Amino acid sequence: MPALLPAASRLLLLPRAWLSMASASPPPQSSPASGSGYVPGSVSAAFVTCPNEKVAREIARAVVEKRLAACVNLVPQISSILCSLLSDLSSYEWKGKIEEDSEVLMMIKTQSSLVPALTEFVRSVHPYEVAEVIALPVEQGNPPYLHWVRQVTESVSDSGTTPSSA
Repeated sequence: MPALLPAASRLLLLPRAWLSMASASPPPQSSPASGSGYVPGSVSAAFVTCPNEKVAREIARAVVEKRLAACVNLVPQISSILCSLLSDLSSYEWKGKIEEDSEVLMMIKTQSSLVPALTEFVRSVHPYEVAEVIALPVEQGNPPYLHWVRQVTESVSDSGTTPSSA
């Protein structure tokens, strides 16, 4: 059995996008990366948790049908551990209760410019009072895949309109 790598060595194995996320620096808006035609940060991976697979499938199908996303992966049976807030979310006071729930994680690939519309749609159909929608810019990846994500979602991005939530 191979020995575990020291913590510093494991960090080197993390994707570059995760490391740049930790630095809190905005995604670069530079020229296309080394001839691939991909502009770093123009595609994002958004993450949404759902209470069960039925809800996740319904939302996933809807965002793909509306072309708010090119692809959604569902990761079942994740465990979420969180601290509860009071019902009045404006106060942000802790109840002091730690909760643990089983959820389904949606990994949504879309254009970064569509993240606000995606977030708005998810919030409009999600059963949670405060839906988790977070997005990370994709710095690097397989150029044909990244091109495909942009191509599939292009008509929504170019229209400049937000798809209806119906």
